Amino acid sequence: MKPRFAFLFVYILFFTNIYAQQLPKTIFKTSLGVIVCEIDTVHAPATALNFLNHVKNRTFENALFYRVVRPNNQPKSKVKIEVIQGGLYDDKLIEKYPPIIHETTQQTGLKHTNGALSMARNEPGTASTEFFICVGDQPSLDFGGMRNIDGQGFAVFGRVISGMEVVRKIQQLKDTSQYLVEPVKIKIEAP
Repeated sequence: MKPRFAFLFVYILFFTNIYAQQLPKTIFKTSLGVIVCEIDTVHAPATALNFLNHVKNRTFENALFYRVVRPNNQPKSKVKIEVIQGGLYDDKLIEKYPPIIHETTQQTGLKHTNGALSMARNEPGTASTEFFICVGDQPSLDFGGMRNIDGQGFAVFGRVISGMEVVRKIQQLKDTSQYLVEPVKIKIEAP
């Protein structure tokens, strides 16, 4: 075999193997049903590993889905989105965990499409434990999107592969100014 073809063969084999590998999954158990997510350790390694470490270390022991955003509950926002947000909820708990680097959608190639799992943040590089799931495509949350004035978007690191009907049920629960009247407890596990 000529060296050029041997190199091409190895190159194709290597990249086929990367994309064929199984990505880790997490299971979000709630009183309304189960949500299964695939965590993209290939395209968003820092964000994905941060989340998986929190799952492994039981950081999310008392996690909640506590915020729902729908077109009808964000009257002052010029750029409307649809998500459910979860995590530790309590700022005192959140502050115990160091923030991670911000992996933009421009860097990872991942987008805020229906079912995307992404990190909530204030400034770029401040995300640690809080996350959200997109309901429908939300391009304004991508790099260059208009939801945040800094234009850096949010860091997608996974996607829902089963249970979007549960996500939609949670999004429709009663809220006061986007915060659920009764937050939904989550048990997050790796299968």
